[in-house]
Amino acid sequence: MNQLISSIADRAKVLLVSNSPNDVRELLYVLDRHNLGTGLAGDVDEGVELAAGGTDLILLDAALAGSNIGATCMRLRNAGGRHSVPLLLMSATPSAEEQGRSVGAGASDYIKMPFNARDVAEKILMELALHKAVASAPLAAAPPRPLHPQTLEVNYHSILAGSPDAVLLFDIDNRLLIDANHLAEDLFGMPLAELLQGGMEPLFPKLQDDGRASPQLLEEKIRDTLQGKIVVFRASCCHRDSHPIACEIRLMRLSVPGRQLVHARIIDLTERNLAEAMRSGQSTLLEMVAKGAPLTPTLNQLLLLIEGQSRGVLCSIMLLDDDGIHMHSAAGPSLPPEYMALLEGVAIGPGVGSCGTAMFLREPVVVSDIMRDPLWAPYRELAAPFGLRACWSRPIFGQDGAVLGSFAMYYREVRQPDARDLELIDTATDLAGIAIGRMRHERELQRHRAHLEELVAERTAALTQAKEHSEQTNCELAAALENLSITQEELVRRDKLAALGALVAGIAHELNTPIGNGLVVATTMAERTREIQASFLDGLRRSELGAYLTQASEADAIMLRNLQRAADLVSSFKQIAVDRASSQRRHFLLRQFIAELMLPMSTPLKAAGLHLTQDVPDGLAMDSYPGPLGQVLSNLLENCLRHAFEGRSGGKIAITARGSDDGQTITLSIADTGVGIAADALAHVYDPFFTTKLGSGGSGLGLHVAHNIVTGVLGGHIDATSSTGADSGTTFTLQLPAAAPQSAAP
Repeated sequence: MNQLISSIADRAKVLLVSNSPNDVRELLYVLDRHNLGTGLAGDVDEGVELAAGGTDLILLDAALAGSNIGATCMRLRNAGGRHSVPLLLMSATPSAEEQGRSVGAGASDYIKMPFNARDVAEKILMELALHKAVASAPLAAAPPRPLHPQTLEVNYHSILAGSPDAVLLFDIDNRLLIDANHLAEDLFGMPLAELLQGGMEPLFPKLQDDGRASPQLLEEKIRDTLQGKIVVFRASCCHRDSHPIACEIRLMRLSVPGRQLVHARIIDLTERNLAEAMRSGQSTLLEMVAKGAPLTPTLNQLLLLIEGQSRGVLCSIMLLDDDGIHMHSAAGPSLPPEYMALLEGVAIGPGVGSCGTAMFLREPVVVSDIMRDPLWAPYRELAAPFGLRACWSRPIFGQDGAVLGSFAMYYREVRQPDARDLELIDTATDLAGIAIGRMRHERELQRHRAHLEELVAERTAALTQAKEHSEQTNCELAAALENLSITQEELVRRDKLAALGALVAGIAHELNTPIGNGLVVATTMAERTREIQASFLDGLRRSELGAYLTQASEADAIMLRNLQRAADLVSSFKQIAVDRASSQRRHFLLRQFIAELMLPMSTPLKAAGLHLTQDVPDGLAMDSYPGPLGQVLSNLLENCLRHAFEGRSGGKIAITARGSDDGQTITLSIADTGVGIAADALAHVYDPFFTTKLGSGGSGLGLHVAHNIVTGVLGGHIDATSSTGADSGTTFTLQLPAAAPQSAAP
């Protein structure tokens, strides 16, 4: 179109008078693409200066003209030296009054802003073409009616010929079509002479898709066009063979004095609508596949989509059985069911029509004439009653390359596929492959799911049996645990009685000395008193009385000292007994507590020839449970007496305590110089009932109980290190908080 217009555009100059360059920037760009010379003036005075240099069309912003539009238009036209220069008025605030004044001022058209730059550019081209045609036409007293296209000469007709769309020119006064380009002939399937004879209404069906009458629609749109509007609307046109054509129609009034001409540009939307339908249909199909829709409805939807893309086509899909030999009908919504039934179970092979051959050869098969092609020789009589004449088939492959089936396009006329048909076949086979592959995958999953359910049932039965066996075993273990608990309680009770016996023996030994001393002194004084009484009868000398009183005074001192010693021992034993029998929390000094705890242990330690040392700083205090702590220390000492010095005479035991720098932790250790503990036994010393003296009075619970008390009630940690040999010995180290945790209270 641009080349055909160039003969006009080379000489045409367009002047835009506007103080809003942003509003007309796109229009300037479009005009430049049409090779039109353009000038832009910011006000009327500047426009007059530019017009004086020559212009073929003026586009004026009504806001710059003010209220006196006529005078402004005259100034611009006079500046160009020609009163006939076409002038278009544009307005950002359109009104009927302003439009009337623009018509009175001789404006060729009134354009409302904002506008479509392409539409306004087309209007400018039309005005330039019409202006040149009218200027070159001979003068006449009265223009003939109807107006013949030759009156417009070559300019407008050149524009029609070069347009990329179908273009029609209507004479509204005479209701005639007076010109059309070759694309209009192609669009409606009619030669130009036939188009011009029919007028406007035969190009449209009686009713539009929405049920509206076409004459009513056209009358309304033309009325709007004659009012100066550029009208764009969609409508259904009619081809010569009566099939509908979806179109976008753009109507524009041409400014020819004394004439009502309408320029119509018609854009065929068929390809666009088909593409949109294909995109939408593909999305719907993929959604159906994703949601697991049944295969037959999915394939029917696919075939209807393809059939909607080409007139006269009938589609089918055949599936190949798992045996890879026989095919059966899967979908063919528009083909006669009787015909589809005839293909059921047919074996594929060379010469088995289009579908059987395509699946066998694994390649497309195009049969343009069923009645003449040898591939259809055995099946012509099947297709003939249904009027089928052409069949193009392509195999459908899965992701693994296996043939799943075939897609076929039938026609009731002899026909070869074009590029569009081949594209549709590609799309259909791809989508069909996805749908069929999904179905087969789902079927395989179902088979695996059924097998999995069998395995789950078997496994469930085995687990149920194992559960029942476990429950029986648990019952037996519970009974054994109960017996063990009873045995443990009995052994603990026995150990407590043994500890109590040792405690009583120690107490008896400690008390024996002060009580024995007091008894000796008391016996001696009793004997001395009897002697004094006997001497008193015979006469008591002063010296004897003095000696008796001296002895009595010494005896009193000895008695008091030993009785005080006994009282102190009883008090200490009482305190220890209370601490060991209770778990009451209290503040205590660790040095004093350990010293009192070791008193009853001194006798068995001495008997064993052991030397006990204590290294506990003064003032080291604890807020804890002295009873459980005492039981732990007693168990450790008893374990040392029983195991550490076997086969040795004498030895040392050292009790050491140290506080941390922050005063939060106390480290308490009991170390001996005994035989040590073997490495394999050291890992099990805290296990219940573990003892190396089985059958010799050891229960194996002492260290287990000590461990439980330290880690439980006292909230601490106990470690054991030991070595055997020359430098043998064992050290138990207790890491205890200076303040026992409240949650650990028994």
